[in-house]
Amino acid sequence: MASKKQTNLQWYQVDLHLHTMASMDYNDKDKSYLDILKEAEAHGLDIIAFTDHNTVGGYAAMQHEIEQLEYLKKLDRATKQEIKQLEEYHRLLGKILVLPGFEFTATFGFHILGIFSPDTTVREIEHLLLNLNVPIDAMEEGNSEVGASSDVIRAYEVINEAGGIVIAAHANANHGVAMRGMDFGGQTRIAYTQDSNLHCLEVTDLGSRRRYSTQRFFNGTKPEYPRKMRCIQGSDAHALQTIKDRRGKVVTLGVGERTTEILLDEKSFSALKEVLSGNDFSRSRPHEGGGEEDYVQTAREEGESIVQSFHESMQRKGGHLYAVVSDVCAFANTNGGTVYIGAAADAKKSIKGITNASQSKKELDEAIGRMISPELKCEIDTLESNRNTVMRIQVPKGDHRPYAIDEYKIYVRDDNETNLAVRDEIVSLVRQGISSGALPNATQETTAVSEAQPTTRQQTASSRSGNNAATSNGKPSKAQSNQDDLHPAVENHSRPPKKYSPPDVTGGGSTLSNDGVPRAGVEIVGTEHRNGTNYHIMRDLRNGNIVHNVTRESARRLWHYAIRQLETNPATANNVEWADDGDIGLWRSYKRGNDVRYDLVKRESNGKLRVFYGVSEAGMGNRWQQFLEPDDE
Repeated sequence: MASKKQTNLQWYQVDLHLHTMASMDYNDKDKSYLDILKEAEAHGLDIIAFTDHNTVGGYAAMQHEIEQLEYLKKLDRATKQEIKQLEEYHRLLGKILVLPGFEFTATFGFHILGIFSPDTTVREIEHLLLNLNVPIDAMEEGNSEVGASSDVIRAYEVINEAGGIVIAAHANANHGVAMRGMDFGGQTRIAYTQDSNLHCLEVTDLGSRRRYSTQRFFNGTKPEYPRKMRCIQGSDAHALQTIKDRRGKVVTLGVGERTTEILLDEKSFSALKEVLSGNDFSRSRPHEGGGEEDYVQTAREEGESIVQSFHESMQRKGGHLYAVVSDVCAFANTNGGTVYIGAAADAKKSIKGITNASQSKKELDEAIGRMISPELKCEIDTLESNRNTVMRIQVPKGDHRPYAIDEYKIYVRDDNETNLAVRDEIVSLVRQGISSGALPNATQETTAVSEAQPTTRQQTASSRSGNNAATSNGKPSKAQSNQDDLHPAVENHSRPPKKYSPPDVTGGGSTLSNDGVPRAGVEIVGTEHRNGTNYHIMRDLRNGNIVHNVTRESARRLWHYAIRQLETNPATANNVEWADDGDIGLWRSYKRGNDVRYDLVKRESNGKLRVFYGVSEAGMGNRWQQFLEPDDE
């Protein structure tokens, strides 16, 4: 299913976080609402929102002032100055869409923006604030301190159900739900930033390419935060113009000093909400003087990942079309994602583009509909990059898993590769389908195998193995190629080869704790020796899934690397760079493409070592980040 035609789309400059004189802490109490509109015009703003603290008082005051001027004019009692004011209001409101809203202070001081259609009455919004337990005196004062109000999740739900846009205000800064260093549980932080009623995050570092930028953190690659979040920016203006202290440090930004550009088909609340609640992330960007942002190039710089892939061609010859559809199937079975066609993942490589967008789209629609079952709805459109047209397929996380090609080939996305699912992964997908009610005669079961169980079954590895994807004409896919060149260039932490011995894992892995382990990469939790062959039990650290009976010959790329390291160069306590507290450490780091990967070690209380192979930056929680290589910037 193709997305809506984009023939009438236009970029609009937006500032959805403006305070007015109705906020208790506003600096320019002597200014007027007309002054705010004039300042917005001077900065080229198209859409703004008045978001005073726990009140809609600023928007209501402006509306009341206009109504009074209209009434005086109707009675023919308006002075020339008042008529001029009214005309200026009409002129500015004809250019700038002003939306009513508020900045709500939730429990524990977290700030949330609620923004509404101009058709929403002031009384309706005030009633909503009362339902969020905002005291009347705080509402009248525009006070950011409200005492025991509603919690964050409740606020998201109430604002969304009332038809508003829900934005986590300055999420990465003070009073933000994603502020670093906040002392509250990980599950709470996940809920505050991944809740389905939350539309986007307002951040103060939009456009930054640094490792710890908020947008990069919430790009959908982290297992705990699988939902990619749209990030926007607003001025949070508490004054008409920017105020600095004696040393030149900004105390508060002024109107329009930090804004977002959004691609809309019309300047309206409904169009704005459609984009902010949608998944087309190319339709918003930081305003930086009107420069065009190349969304495809930005994606290429991020590279292949669990949520995006790149193909230079979609020709049937050579299996390229099959590889594209395989990625679509894999994304649907994993966490959703985006497939780009016409551009290589290497950001330094020139873009080929596609020559016939309408025909290519038709061919993709037909191929996805014919080859993948059950039916999967994808959004297919095009983007421009360096004067070339690139096709984009936006794949949702499937509701009816497992999805299969030709009824029996089930693909999954493993880090930055697409592979055929192995038996245990298929079992997990089927259980997910049963749990969601997508499969007939369903009974409720868990969605994933979370612990490795010892097995004594004398099973042999499948001759097909199911671990490596192949193209429709039998040629190896990119997930299958170059398996003999997997040993990375080791940096700083290489160790001499050791004699292989199986990992000493109590109970075959059943007693291992998941507390504090990385959330990406793979762990070998057990090994069986049968008929002269080692059969390994692999744990996918991203989702906890267990896969049995993996041999060195049948293993995927990362699994193959882990098994080879275990069998030829196992980690020992003396060869680990331990953290100060001594229970976690870095064994080695290496390059994989443009990314650095890490082999990490955790020492259990009984002295046993657990090794986590090929951990990406996205999977390294707070404690593990001390081993990250320095940021490029």
